[in-house]
Amino acid sequence: MGTQALTNSVEHALTVARRELILGGQKSGKSRRAEHLAAAWLAQDARHGALLLATAQAHDAEMRARIERHRADRAARVPALGCVEEPLALAQAVARHSAPHTLLVVDCLTLWLTNRMMPLGPPAPAAELAAAQDDLLAALHAAAGPVVLVSNEIGLGVIPMGADVRGFVDAMGSLNQRVAAQCERVCFMAAGLPMLLKGAP
Repeated sequence: MGTQALTNSVEHALTVARRELILGGQKSGKSRRAEHLAAAWLAQDARHGALLLATAQAHDAEMRARIERHRADRAARVPALGCVEEPLALAQAVARHSAPHTLLVVDCLTLWLTNRMMPLGPPAPAAELAAAQDDLLAALHAAAGPVVLVSNEIGLGVIPMGADVRGFVDAMGSLNQRVAAQCERVCFMAAGLPMLLKGAP
């Protein structure tokens, strides 16, 4: 079986949950699974649409090149997947773009939290960060269509030395737990392979 045929068979075998959280490490296959889910959703019905809410910011040349590479790869794999860049106001973007026939892909929560906790300017007050997370959870609960969220699992290594990094790891773990509690399906990716943590396949 050719690569494209194999990809198509994987996409058609997938079911789309109301809300799904995809966790994993760097280059574990998280975004690829999200793309497969978007392709499966688009293939189900001609009325279906899919939109990526991208949270990355191009602060340097390496990140700009990485974003461009992701754009090109995504366009080749799932050309019907639209894209809106939203590094900060994620809850508002979910509320604005969610619709019964539209699947949203949030990629990723880790960069969104980084943008919130480690901005280029003065850091936001803790109360503002907590409110932004509460707003996101409320928007996910109220979303009219399916939502797929991608996030990094960064708490499996040694305890970081710096207090700021330890605080970020704690915050990421807490956010992942809160989002997972709202999702009907949670999938952990390793070496491109999915391991179901919650929900039906």
